Amino acid sequence: MLKIAVVILNWNGEALLEKFLPSVTAYSKESEIYVADNASTDTSIEFLRKHYPEIKIIRNNSNGGYAKGYNEALAHIKADVYCLLNSDVAVTKDWLVPITNEFLNNPKAAIIQPKILDYKKKTHFEYAGAAGGFIDKFGYPFCRGRIFQELEQDNGQYNDTSEIFWASGACMFIRSNVFQELQGFDEDYFAHQEEIDLCWRAKNKGYAVYYVGSSEIFHLGGATLSNMDPKKTFFNFRNSLFSILKNLPPKKSFPIIFLRFLLDGIAGIRFVLQAKPQHCWAIVRAHFSFYKHCNTMYKKRERHNFTMEYYSTYSIVWSHFFKHINFFNILIKD
Repeated sequence: MLKIAVVILNWNGEALLEKFLPSVTAYSKESEIYVADNASTDTSIEFLRKHYPEIKIIRNNSNGGYAKGYNEALAHIKADVYCLLNSDVAVTKDWLVPITNEFLNNPKAAIIQPKILDYKKKTHFEYAGAAGGFIDKFGYPFCRGRIFQELEQDNGQYNDTSEIFWASGACMFIRSNVFQELQGFDEDYFAHQEEIDLCWRAKNKGYAVYYVGSSEIFHLGGATLSNMDPKKTFFNFRNSLFSILKNLPPKKSFPIIFLRFLLDGIAGIRFVLQAKPQHCWAIVRAHFSFYKHCNTMYKKRERHNFTMEYYSTYSIVWSHFFKHINFFNILIKD
């Protein structure tokens, strides 16, 4: 049997822990449960010690965001597989069984995510991961079950087990030896899309990422930043450029980054036309931050076999906004 550690990152999230821990503790008997606390200033620790003494607590010295928070916490945990679980997730009965079986029966699988449904609208997929993540040629992420803001209803269309490009940070299982080999998340991302970078680096080393649709969880989403928060826009646009620079060879990455400048400019204009100038400014700041850190990111590139056939469609922007495709199953036939 695999030793699985379910690790929940917390920062001032007592209300979320109170709401969502009951399902995690009830349905995760096969694992050890940890809360990695990012220097909370609320009474989260006191709440855990009083109501969940069986849960192990790891206290980080500062709030270094998702990436640094998990890097620091996982260094103290011994397990075969880490499950990185958001604090705003409700799990279901036997959710760990199909994940465990896939790891045991498929040595190629280094990273796995379950089906992620919307806690607020349980009939539909949730934004952060849905039925597995993909990217287009320009590095824009999307999911089976979610293209930009369009969320599909779960009608069993993604009840399969299949290889994907990236697994959601809301619930990501990763073999501990792979996490250590990759030296964890890139802490310069701080938050958002660091899981895409991690999965991309894993694939560049020959590992595979999978989705297991027979395991279901429900994600509240937006507990840290909502999908339309300008801060999230900043991180998403900047960190996406980081990943392209780090994970593709120069002959591929530089032309794509140049085209991304143009496409991101169009996205900024669209935000202005939608009366959301703060998001346009977030894109501008994201580009300047990318320029500032460009040399640092370039030096992080490894000399490995880059994954060349990485994208599932040429342009998700063109398919969605110009051809009005909202469903993944139609997209892959496009």
